[in-house]
Amino acid sequence: MPDFKDLISQAKKMQEKMQEAQTNLKKIEVEGVAGGNSVKVVLNGDGELVKISLSDNVLKEPKEIIEDLIVAAHNNAKLELKKRTSEEILKITGGVDLPPGFKLPF
Repeated sequence: MPDFKDLISQAKKMQEKMQEAQTNLKKIEVEGVAGGNSVKVVLNGDGELVKISLSDNVLKEPKEIIEDLIVAAHNNAKLELKKRTSEEILKITGGVDLPPGFKLPF
């Protein structure tokens, strides 16, 4: 049977690793694209939109098309952020998944 002190020590180490993960996750930047790379958006690790790039060609399209492409690129970036976040957490936790409902960093 594991010693209670060992369990406390392991919990403290895990807490330190999770704090490190939160710091690392905030540094992540991901790019989402749409329309054959004519629209690109960049999100940071907190899920905040930090940049939008539109090609000259896409600016010739109707407003509604551009709006749809921005939404699609943002959704693409969100998926990439979730993927990168999961990968980072798996590195820190040694492959142990977090409990359902536990979210980092947002």
